Amino acid sequence: MTIRILSPQLANQIAAGEVVERPASVVKELVENSLDAGADKIQIDIENGGASLIRIRDNGIGIAKEELALALARHATSKIADLADLEAILSLGFRGEALASISSVSRLTLTSRTAEQNEAWQVYAQGRDMETTIQPASHPVGTTVEVANLFFNTPARRKFLRSEKTEFSHIDEVIRRIALAKFNISFTLTHNGKVLRQYKSAVTNEQKLKRVAAICGDDFIQNALQIDWKHDDLHLSGWVATPHFHRPQNDFNYCYVNGRMVRDKIITHAIRQAYADYLTNEQYPAFVLFIDLNPNDVDVNVHPTKHEVRFQQSRLVHDFITQGISNALASEPMPLNTPSTEYGVEEPAGAWEVSTQTKPNRSAAGQNIFAQPTVHSANAYSENRYHEPPKHQKNPPHFYGETSPRESITPSVLKAHQALWSDSSTTMQTSVTEVKKPHTNFLHALALIQHEALLLQQEQRFYLLSLARLQQLKQTLNLTLMPTSQPLLIPIIFRLSDAQWQAWRQQKAFFEQIGFVFMEEAAQYKITLQKVSAHLRQQNLQHMIVSLLNQSFENLPEFLTALLAPLESAPITVLADAVNLLTETEQLLAKQQQIRLLDLLVEIDWQPYLTQLTR
Repeated sequence: MTIRILSPQLANQIAAGEVVERPASVVKELVENSLDAGADKIQIDIENGGASLIRIRDNGIGIAKEELALALARHATSKIADLADLEAILSLGFRGEALASISSVSRLTLTSRTAEQNEAWQVYAQGRDMETTIQPASHPVGTTVEVANLFFNTPARRKFLRSEKTEFSHIDEVIRRIALAKFNISFTLTHNGKVLRQYKSAVTNEQKLKRVAAICGDDFIQNALQIDWKHDDLHLSGWVATPHFHRPQNDFNYCYVNGRMVRDKIITHAIRQAYADYLTNEQYPAFVLFIDLNPNDVDVNVHPTKHEVRFQQSRLVHDFITQGISNALASEPMPLNTPSTEYGVEEPAGAWEVSTQTKPNRSAAGQNIFAQPTVHSANAYSENRYHEPPKHQKNPPHFYGETSPRESITPSVLKAHQALWSDSSTTMQTSVTEVKKPHTNFLHALALIQHEALLLQQEQRFYLLSLARLQQLKQTLNLTLMPTSQPLLIPIIFRLSDAQWQAWRQQKAFFEQIGFVFMEEAAQYKITLQKVSAHLRQQNLQHMIVSLLNQSFENLPEFLTALLAPLESAPITVLADAVNLLTETEQLLAKQQQIRLLDLLVEIDWQPYLTQLTR
């Protein structure tokens, strides 16, 4: 047979055979695109189990008009640009095949709008040879993808679809798995116009537990052990159920690597080995686990569906997971596969000993570096035998592992704060007389003055406090006293000039002190922003960092001043909001001793006006 180049339509349909297994596969690919776009609200509308319609709506950054048609082309993606990006991928999607494959076996409509555009644009395609139609549309900032009549042009694939109920159950499971990994995202799932699932954004640990309970059930939470296990770049977190809460089949395993759903044999074997002394071969553990490691140490480009990964140090990861779970299980007193006898009668304990440490590795695999030789006697187990808790009894999750200590603020930073607020250029202009500051903190908020200042009272004295300076103070304290970092859904890559690279070498420590995390490639003069300070998450990070690298700073105070200067704070128009701002700032000030809120107050001398009233 003659060798020939496949047509684009046929190539897309072949790719669709790998990527689009059923409607749930379409939902997974499109929701992951929404997550990569930075959306925090995603709505999934399904009709007839996904065979008739799949609609994914998000509030992400959107797609520019000139890129809409390109979004449906094969191997077109915004996630990676070269091989180095692929080796350190953090986004969920990167192949650039999903939309092209889906459009080749359905009638796809993509509507999107960016914040810079005044109107939205819509592109339509239905299994054609890369042909698209673009027209204006009405749509808020974000993207909506509609997939209608799935497999309309491939009857052989359509007849393999199961019942409407079965296909929707697969979609529901996909959303459940994604919702477990993305606690900060709100999900709404509807079927035939009826809302069936609604997962609200979860920030606090209590809210996260509620979401886990809504997805996995209250019984799982009541029997869950919370894990926080760290070693170098490896981090294992989540929940594992006690051996009592075992499953007859392997249907309750949720595992994620760098936020990506995976089904990995090494991870599964490591977990089974940790439970080996507690469960039989016919019993399966229940768990929700998150494994975070350096993206350079894991290859996600293994399978078209991206469900499989390959670790660079698989033995290290295996032993790390095994020992982390083993330590959590060993902290709970329980028997080792010992059935309870009738009427509570137990066999007398012998002179043997039972070890709670994991089974040793094969000699060829090397030693488990995480193993800890912990041995418990049989008498101890008989005295602290694990009993099934009543259903009404609450068993809150326990916390294990080490917590990283918070860095204390340095004296230089404290002096910087003092210098920052001594700048007379930001002093509020007023005609009243500034006198000595009060000596107590019993201040009462009276009124909001022209949405710019807060009027405060202390006994018979009155003061004005600039809201702009108060907001700037709070931002500075948040960055220095609470340097928390959040990973970016899509890392930002900066290719620097010689001058910018030199500036980067000087400012690198400043960025790290306020919660920024970069990956550096010195040979290419390239840095990749992976984590950002949680307090700057909504800013234009690309513009901010480039602007800073075009300047020179000698110390952290200068760096902070340049960083905060262009940032615009939300206007305060309600007194209650101003009082909340004051309260939150006072709580931050209580954590250090150098900066005082009293130094920002301007006292108002009412005496001349009172004298006029008495005349």
